[in-house]
Parts: sequence; structure tokens; C-alpha cells
Amino acid sequence: MSQSVQTAALLALARSREPGDRQRLLDGVVDLCEAAEARGEATAPEVQALLDSIFMRLVVEAEHDIRHRLSERLAAAGWAPTALIHILALDDIEIARPIIAQSPVLRDHDLIRLLVEATLEHQIAVARRPHLSAPVIEAILSRGEPAVLTALAANETADISQDGLRRLIDQAGAVVALRSPLARHPRLSSELAEQLYQLVGRALREALVARFNFDPDAMTAALGEALREVHEGVVPAPPGPVESPEAQAAMEQGLVEKLDAAGQLRPGYLLRVLREGRLPLFITALSRLGEFEPEQVRRALDSDRPELLALACSAIGIDRSVFPTILEHVRRLNDDRPGGGAEAARRAAGAFGPFAPAIAGKAFRQAVGVV
Repeated sequence: MSQSVQTAALLALARSREPGDRQRLLDGVVDLCEAAEARGEATAPEVQALLDSIFMRLVVEAEHDIRHRLSERLAAAGWAPTALIHILALDDIEIARPIIAQSPVLRDHDLIRLLVEATLEHQIAVARRPHLSAPVIEAILSRGEPAVLTALAANETADISQDGLRRLIDQAGAVVALRSPLARHPRLSSELAEQLYQLVGRALREALVARFNFDPDAMTAALGEALREVHEGVVPAPPGPVESPEAQAAMEQGLVEKLDAAGQLRPGYLLRVLREGRLPLFITALSRLGEFEPEQVRRALDSDRPELLALACSAIGIDRSVFPTILEHVRRLNDDRPGGGAEAARRAAGAFGPFAPAIAGKAFRQAVGVV
């Protein structure tokens, strides 16, 4: 079939709204363009005009499945029209994902635009793109979105610097999901591994010891000493004004991290800090133990549903018999919240049902989303 006849047939298909014709149009145009690329003619003006007239109509009018097929076939095509690739990159994530992952048409500024304008799923896809450049990595680090940072930490082909890894480790204090990919990262240095060691749990500490040949006794002693100094107040507070809430939160986060790293952060610690009147530290510790976001715990404490706090306590293994004491202390420190009175407190006992802690944790996360 001559090119003119083939072009006429494709244009006829473009005027059809039948799904089968749309699919044949897709395959025919891509086949035509791949053949033109093989001959070195993919950038010829007449070919580009055909691409613009047919592809753009296809994208605007085609069904989801056809756009998905189109994105898969064009993902690695260097000849694909720029405008078309940009449209597909902003389409539903199933359609956009192959384009974001592979398309050579997308430049750094296009990827950065997606980080600013697109959905969280699109941003995660950008962070997973192989061989990310330094400017895109800097944009991800600057935005600080936890899920996108985690995807970047797991992208071992990204051109991330030691400073970039350090910034990720700084974020790992609050973002638990960052720790495992960072511990496995091929660019992690011994110095950065020592910083990460203070944040992670026992399994990852053992992996870091094996990988970097740390002296486990020395690392444990260092952690224990840091923990003792912070927890017992050996390190004197610096002179000056009272710390800001941000500084206080950072100090509490550091204490909880050291307790966790030393294997000393246990459910019983929560009752201890409540008895000391340290509600913010209770929130931080409960969040760490249950792998919750602090804001989720805060929302539960400020609600009129004590069963939310009961679910969080159940998720970390606190016994039903201990919960009334915890609730009493929390209400005393939090302006009688969570509310609901004695009747709501009795209902909260149902959160300690015959189910696994993981089920309670999942129920807690779902429930605080609708408070």
C-alpha cells in the first residue's frame, strides 16, 4: 500500500467513532511512524502534520483503553509529538505512568512541572523514573512530600548526591517509610549510615552493621549513652528563652527515636509519660509505636469518640484493662477530650475486640479520616 493510500485510509478511520476503528487507527498510525523513523523520516513535515491531526483527535475523543494503549506504544518513542506526550502525561495515572517512566520527549522542566501541577500519584511516578537528574531530584527534595520522597529513596538509579541522601535521612526521623529504602541504597556512605542507624529498628540496624562492618557493641553503647543523656537530663538545657513549640517537638521526636533505636520504646512508656503530664510526648510515642501520623493521633484525641484512641492503643498491644487509666490521663491533660463522657468511654472498650492488632491499626487509620 502506498503512503498516500495508507494516509487516506487512516484519515477515514479517524472520522469513525467505532472503538474497533479507533484501535485500528492507533495501530496504523504508530506503525506508519515507526516505519518512517526507521527510514529517518519521522521528523518530516508531512509526517508531523499527520501525527498532529490524527493523534490529537484520537486523544481528545478516544476511550480510556485506547488512550492507555497509545501511551504504552508511544512511551519510548522519540518521534512522538511533544504536545501529545504532555497531554498523556497529565491523563489518568494508568495512562500517564508509562509516559512519565520512559518518554524521552519529557525534559527536566516537564518533569518538574508535573511535580507542581499533577496529582500525588503522578509525582510518585516522576520520582520512580529511571536516571532522574539532579534538578528534578532537588525539586522533589524541596517539596518534601513524604510519599514522593519515599519513591525517590527507592530509586537507586537517580543521580542523588550525598547531600540529597542526608536530607532524606533528616526526613526519615518523621517518615518511617523512608528508612528501609535508605538502608539499602547503594550510595549510602558509612557516615550517613551511622546517622541512619540511630533512627531505625533492630532489623535494619543489623543490616547496617553487616553492610558497613560497624562494631555492634560500640554502636549500641553510643546509642545507650545518647539515650541516657537525653532521657535523664544529663545534657543541660542551654540558657536562654523557653524553646519554641517546633524545637520542643523536635526534642520529643529525638527522644522517641533514641528510645526506639535502643529497643526501649514499649507500650508501657505511654502511661509513664502521661503520669508526668507530657501529652505531646505521648502523641509522638504512640505515633511511633503504631506507625501512625501524629496528626492522626491528635485528631483522635480532640474528637468526641474515645473509641478512636482505644483502637490506636489496641493496635500497639495495650491491654483493655489499662485503657481507662490512659483515657483518664489524656482527658485531664487535653481539656476533657476525647469527649463523650462515661458512656462513650464504656463503648470504647469494644475496640479491644477479638482481632489482631493490625486490624485495629487499619480501623484506626480509616476512622480518623472521617472524624
